[in-house]
Amino acid sequence: MEWTDTGIVLGTRRHGEANAILEVLTISHGRHLGMVRGGGGTRLRPVLQPGNTVTVTWRARLDEHLGQYTVEGIDLRAATFLDRAHALYGVTHVAALCRLLPERDPHANVFDALLALVDDLDDPLWFAARLARFELQILSELGFGLDLSECAATGTTEDLIYVSPRSGRAVSRAAAGPWRDKLLPLPAFMTMSDDIEECPDAADVGAAFALTGYFLDRRVLEPRGCPMPDARQSFLASVLGRDPPPCVHR
Repeated sequence: MEWTDTGIVLGTRRHGEANAILEVLTISHGRHLGMVRGGGGTRLRPVLQPGNTVTVTWRARLDEHLGQYTVEGIDLRAATFLDRAHALYGVTHVAALCRLLPERDPHANVFDALLALVDDLDDPLWFAARLARFELQILSELGFGLDLSECAATGTTEDLIYVSPRSGRAVSRAAAGPWRDKLLPLPAFMTMSDDIEECPDAADVGAAFALTGYFLDRRVLEPRGCPMPDARQSFLASVLGRDPPPCVHR
């Protein structure tokens, strides 16, 4: 069996003396692993760094085998991450998010969103805002999407500023009433159907990560017995100078 696809490197691990197991998120074949001969050596090491875009050709006798990769670099952007803590932690975190997806299950929309993320890392706060929306997309891809289109109580689409921690549905300012202290803040940029037009402030970015972190923890990670990735907290500390506001709606 053989196929060729474009992928974004999520990570590698050593395999024997000179080889490596490469994990990539591809357009048509999803999150996929394969062995790279010589992948542990100095020649290929710069190509196999997380965040790089590569062309991979996968070969195996049977579909269920690990198989082998031949790899060619397309965009070796990882070299630019070295002096930017938010980029290193951010790429590590998005790789961990992608590992929540089933292996070999195509998610072309996630690939497009990940490519847009790693292509625009210059402004830490702007990148953080898009990463929060990427977490929202991962929740949706896993079947735990939030309904932020209208108020759960009234059906209005205006002034949606909260999310119910129980239902994952938006709540308007007027409908929140005495329950507002039990609801999660919903920054406006999280409800945009298109890309973010203006960079949100640090307070809104922190609130967005508190929102997505709550649902990632309760609906995805806790049932799997997994902790929140350490890189997430390190990323937020590098961008905000602090952790996001804690969620107390347990």
